Amino acid sequence: MSDMETLEELSKEYRSSIPSDLRETRSFDWYLEELYDSPKIARNAHQRVADMFDYYGTSYDEDAGVVEYELASEDPLGNGENTFYGRVIHEAIHEFVNKVKSGARGLGPEKRIKLLLGPVGSGKSDFDRQVRRYYEDYTTRDEGRMYTFRWTGLCDVLRDQDPADDVVRSPMNQDPVVLLPLEQREGVIEDVNERLDAPYTIRNEQALDPASEFYLDKLLEYYDDDLQSVLENHIEIVRLIADENKRQGIETFEPKDKKNQDETELTGDVNYSKIAVYGESDPRAFDYSGAFCNANRGIFSGEELLKLQREFLYDFLHATQEQTIKPKNNPRIDIDQVIVGRTNMPEYRDKKGDEKMEAFNDRTKRIDFPYVLQYEEEAKIYRKMLKNADVPDMHVEPHTLEMAGLFGVLTRIEEPDGGNVSVVQKAKAYNGEIDEGDDIDVKKLRDEASDTADIGEGMDGVSPRFIGDEIAEALMDSMHRNRMFLSPLTTFNHLEENLENHGSIPQENFERYYRYLELVREEYKERAIEDVRHALAYDLDEIQRQGEKYMDHVMAYIDDDTVEDEITGREQEPDEKFLRDVEEKLNVPEDRKDDFRQEVSNWVSRRAREGDTFNPQDNDRLRRALERKLWEDKKHNINFSALVSSGDLDDEERNAWVDALEEQGYSTEGAKEVLEFAGAEVAKAEMEGEE
Repeated sequence: MSDMETLEELSKEYRSSIPSDLRETRSFDWYLEELYDSPKIARNAHQRVADMFDYYGTSYDEDAGVVEYELASEDPLGNGENTFYGRVIHEAIHEFVNKVKSGARGLGPEKRIKLLLGPVGSGKSDFDRQVRRYYEDYTTRDEGRMYTFRWTGLCDVLRDQDPADDVVRSPMNQDPVVLLPLEQREGVIEDVNERLDAPYTIRNEQALDPASEFYLDKLLEYYDDDLQSVLENHIEIVRLIADENKRQGIETFEPKDKKNQDETELTGDVNYSKIAVYGESDPRAFDYSGAFCNANRGIFSGEELLKLQREFLYDFLHATQEQTIKPKNNPRIDIDQVIVGRTNMPEYRDKKGDEKMEAFNDRTKRIDFPYVLQYEEEAKIYRKMLKNADVPDMHVEPHTLEMAGLFGVLTRIEEPDGGNVSVVQKAKAYNGEIDEGDDIDVKKLRDEASDTADIGEGMDGVSPRFIGDEIAEALMDSMHRNRMFLSPLTTFNHLEENLENHGSIPQENFERYYRYLELVREEYKERAIEDVRHALAYDLDEIQRQGEKYMDHVMAYIDDDTVEDEITGREQEPDEKFLRDVEEKLNVPEDRKDDFRQEVSNWVSRRAREGDTFNPQDNDRLRRALERKLWEDKKHNINFSALVSSGDLDDEERNAWVDALEEQGYSTEGAKEVLEFAGAEVAKAEMEGEE
């Protein structure tokens, strides 16, 4: 029982998470003094959201020229459970934040909808949800705090005031500074900005909401225009915390049935229970429950925004450009919020060519949210899925998630023009797998793709959801067969079997996607053989010896010198056949051999200047070439056909190979499977070679 949490401990933990002043009420004098001490409490929504992104941490990727925001890349609140992967995704997030920060400085985007555009399953909804979640948390912190006000003692002055409305909270959760008349407010804000340490200035020219305007007028009349008496006797300042569940400072809006859409869902409606008390035209009889009202001081999130009827979208025109809403039977209301919309590709294509949507489109800042285009980053999405699931005893074999990710990426990238670079090579280049000698220009590939893609590269293809679902099916299938490991071969089978059963994949893509699956199978075959090669023929001492020999002959070749023969001790010309045997293992052509040799020579020279001894393990290209050379030298002594059947091998020898594969991350059963698979493939190739 010692590890059981008590109610007292849980209560203390909860209390420590709540702002200490959440239940406190303060005077307007207190707020004015606090405003001078901490000007940021009066930030507008764009400014507060912009600061929120920086608050949780940032890092700068110099190569990509992109700021990565840790609320997305690390998810500190969720201990990494909801992280986002891929260069293109962080580019999209960087662009989104830049637009928010531009809006914070009053450069224009504060009057635009930030429209996240992407295919299904690209993560735009998850990112939107993440922003809302962090905004809630940020407003509980001292750095993100904001305040609003409530009217008190109204029945003491207003004879017709409903006793239930003696205390009325600001229905729009407005900043208390709006209680000051505009001329006086401008003077205060000017003083405050002199004390502000920020890349923006505090601005607030909003009018009070109609109900608060009504109360202020009546109370000023009662106190003979003594503003001080009104604010001291009838205003209490309270802490405002954004809370999506309470529809406070955050609102999500989803399209309903087109026939039942009503603009009052956005702007609010008459409160029919109050009409009998106040009358229909009285601002106190209005219900500030519209989505724009609830989102004030924070974030409005519109799901599948372009599925709304055109007429319904017109309400967004004033909400963005004028930053006001105009409910039926009520005066206009000023709003302050970051308006975010999300939409999928079909709706965007439909609305893009609609001339009647020109005004709406002009008030939209599109942020493309494509699929991930780096297959190792895509694999992290699936790895996160498995980490968050209850499959602790399941072993995922090497290459399983990466090859699934490679298939996904192949369906999303534009096939390169010409025959110099294959689609798989392009996917590898996007993944950062470019050797120094490779003639692949990633920027050129991206530029070509942007010219040929309909909207942008990565905006079409297979969704991570589809691949994730098939990984889950493959995993469950393995468990049912008491195979406690998930292998690429099982995953490939599920992808192939269910490709045509997925409703979001157009029929005209099936043939191309099957071709991509075959390319991925071929890539996996090469990797599986490489792993088995590593297990069966790996010899560190021999690789070191061959590496030293290679470098001796390379240096002699470059310097037009001779090298001492290992056996006779005589001086001889560099062994060109040996050099080419090594280089051909990396597909270095004859006309590029000098470049490769100079590249390796320069690497050795740099290490020597830094005091490092030669070790071929530290040069990935040279290591791979030497491993493959060693494999070629030894493979003739290995019975690959015997690998396919465990009964044909000596148990001790087989166990040694399994152990070597386990060191590479395989499970025992997974190692046996890859031995049989690679053995069959190599044996097949050997037989075809003999023929």
